[in-house]
Amino acid sequence: MSRLASRANQMLESWGVNARRLAAAPGGQWRLRSDYREYRRQLMEAAAPNEFPVGRRYRIFWEKAAEAGYVGGHYFHQDLLVAREVFEQRPTRHIDVGSSIHGFVSHVASFRTIEVIDIRPVINPVAGIMFIQQDATQLGPEWDGAADSVSCLHALEHFGLGRYGDRIDPDGWRRGLDGLTRLVQPGGRLYLSVPTGATQRVDFNAHRVFRLPFLRDLLTQDFSIDRLAFVDDEGGLLSDVDPFGAESERSFGCTYGCSIWVLRKL
Repeated sequence: MSRLASRANQMLESWGVNARRLAAAPGGQWRLRSDYREYRRQLMEAAAPNEFPVGRRYRIFWEKAAEAGYVGGHYFHQDLLVAREVFEQRPTRHIDVGSSIHGFVSHVASFRTIEVIDIRPVINPVAGIMFIQQDATQLGPEWDGAADSVSCLHALEHFGLGRYGDRIDPDGWRRGLDGLTRLVQPGGRLYLSVPTGATQRVDFNAHRVFRLPFLRDLLTQDFSIDRLAFVDDEGGLLSDVDPFGAESERSFGCTYGCSIWVLRKL
């Protein structure tokens, strides 16, 4: 039943409907009206009742029981971990490919210049961030060895699925990984994260999920592994794991985890 509910929720969200907010609406609207009446009652007794005239009403009722913020999950852990790595390493040139602008890229831009390659355009220029609209699966030879530090966080799994306007290509992730490998100078670092689980698959058109041993054996053809971290199905971080250990061999038994790789080009 939970699987059915999850699929129904995914369908609603694909149509722009947030199922959780919809479910919270009846009770939330009642509490919102009650709070508003209480606010108006107390306003008459306030020190300066006309200081802030009541304007338009926003019906935000789903945050009353929410946490202050979720400290966990793929993006929270990968963005913070890799931004700290870049800060500590202080590379000469850092190029990012397709990572979250409001997460990882903005973290790094707070302390250094970062170049961002993305197939999609970015409209608003920002100081410290250099945007380059480019298909990372079709980089020309001028990009070979371009940087001593390259990142691609939670992006490679999308290449070739058409989700972001890219062309359909089942081998898009391979071409993307080849592009990332070419970007890195010998001895330079590649920071890579992708969804990782015990069952390798493509969930069209959202993403691919990689088995950890499959990806490890592929990456070690061109890189040594400086560090491997893993985010499990509960959103918790295992900050340093053995890439050749028993748990890694079974992808930590996860359905939709995230492996975070710190790699050095051979």
